[in-house]
Amino acid sequence: MPGEDIVLRTEALQKSFGSLEVARSVSIELPRGARHALIGPNGAGKTTLINLITGQIRPDSGKIFLEGRDVTQMDVAGRVRHGVTRTFQINELFPNLTPLEAVTLAVCEREDLAGQFWRPLTAQKAAIDEAFDILTQLQLADVATRPTRTLSYGQKRLMEIALALATRPKVLLLDEPAAGVPKDESAMLFSVIAALPADMSVLFIEHDMSLVFKFSSQIVVLVGGGVLLQAEPDVVRRDPRVREVYLGQAGYV
Repeated sequence: MPGEDIVLRTEALQKSFGSLEVARSVSIELPRGARHALIGPNGAGKTTLINLITGQIRPDSGKIFLEGRDVTQMDVAGRVRHGVTRTFQINELFPNLTPLEAVTLAVCEREDLAGQFWRPLTAQKAAIDEAFDILTQLQLADVATRPTRTLSYGQKRLMEIALALATRPKVLLLDEPAAGVPKDESAMLFSVIAALPADMSVLFIEHDMSLVFKFSSQIVVLVGGGVLLQAEPDVVRRDPRVREVYLGQAGYV
């Protein structure tokens, strides 16, 4: 749409592993504040695209732009500093820390204060306050002082997002945030994602199409490493190509 503030843009990304082409001229745009879904059959290249955007793998060709700046050759840490963050699995991280301690540590890391984290808590009041605000935003305030290992699976997935938010991202990338989450918790999880700050852009991979259609403003459909369609949910739902290659498999035709 003309005049849109595009925060993230990929331009003709190509990536192959030997003879296997996993990204095929992928060009997408993510406006500021957007909630976009990334869908497609297994092997379509969804996680590969997230890995390319975050710098975990490098494209063979093509470019990635953040707020107009070419970040294609920037490493993962550099992209995080410039506002591109993805969630990561919490299950094996900080099991004996509380959510408040874990998120405070992430805030301290962002501010280059991690080496001082174990000073008296009063010395880190600003970081603790920010961490508690993040947990409150994600409906985790009630469990802020429980060991992370005792949280429900849905709460652990929210903790992944909390740790990502501690980096103050402009773009948040979520790889199947509801995977393994009980049905009654997944809708709550996505309602929390939908309520994230309005100026934060979110791109998420999700297989539950009821969640995709409910919470995304646009959907990017990947097939065979390439973009089949990027459009509003109603357009995607009606497109015969999408119905044939994906929605029919998922029971949505």
